[in-house]
Amino acid sequence: MKKTRTGMIGSSRRDFLKLSAAAAVGMGIAPPPAPASGASHTSGQAKPVLNQVRDPYALAARFSKFLRVTDVTDGLDAVGRADLTLMDPSIRPLWMGMRFWGPAVTMRVIPTNRRMPVIDRKDALLQHDIWNKSGGSHARLTTKPGCVIVTSTNGARECGYWGSNNSMAMQADGVVGIVTDGNARDTDEIILQKNPVACKGIGRTIIPGRVELMDVDVPVACGGVMVRPGDIIGCDWDGVVVVPIEVAEEVLFFAAKIAIDDKKSRRNLYEKLGKKPDDTVDWESVADYFKDIL
Repeated sequence: MKKTRTGMIGSSRRDFLKLSAAAAVGMGIAPPPAPASGASHTSGQAKPVLNQVRDPYALAARFSKFLRVTDVTDGLDAVGRADLTLMDPSIRPLWMGMRFWGPAVTMRVIPTNRRMPVIDRKDALLQHDIWNKSGGSHARLTTKPGCVIVTSTNGARECGYWGSNNSMAMQADGVVGIVTDGNARDTDEIILQKNPVACKGIGRTIIPGRVELMDVDVPVACGGVMVRPGDIIGCDWDGVVVVPIEVAEEVLFFAAKIAIDDKKSRRNLYEKLGKKPDDTVDWESVADYFKDIL
């Protein structure tokens, strides 16, 4: 029977929602659905989709051990996702040496259409609290150790959503990275403190009267690509990449193979040039770490 276009769109949307729900369950931010009443539980029955998705935290830990953003980018090419999940190159880590991999926890921030009210001197330190209570925050961010916060700002004007204080607070709670297509502020301190922030620009202003937090843990667009809760986010000096959770294991295989080959090749060049080997050409350690999947 020939599928109608409407039927194909409906099926695609259902698959997308199932996958997003599965990732959320794997991250511990949503409970698994209760089985339908009267459903059979025979051993020959196919497992639910939710049980087929690997824990994104376990997968991210494998990516974080030895792999560069470039290794994973090449792996994405190998599985047919070339360029689709590379964030805009203007989104960059604030300091050299920053490197992180983790499952995405998403935030959708939008420009506001109202001003922050003028405050009295006695309320000098309450601007954020006043803004949130007046409707500036419509959702509550919940994080988990090992996650990466991805903040989509939807074209908001200059606003330093992440600064030296709140980014360090996230780091203290176990967040391994923060990515935004907006601005960061207090960047001298962010760099000094080694807070893991990758952003599009540097801003000066605070949140009240500029943006509102609308949703968390929903699919967002950041840096020109789709990011869903549970997709694996990677960052180093070369930029930011998104690994869709449904292809993460295949990407991991290709990236590991590529990384080992690169280190072998560069080790030979080190020897030819008389350079002392360093950790970046220790291909044996990488091969040993990934021997279970190669």
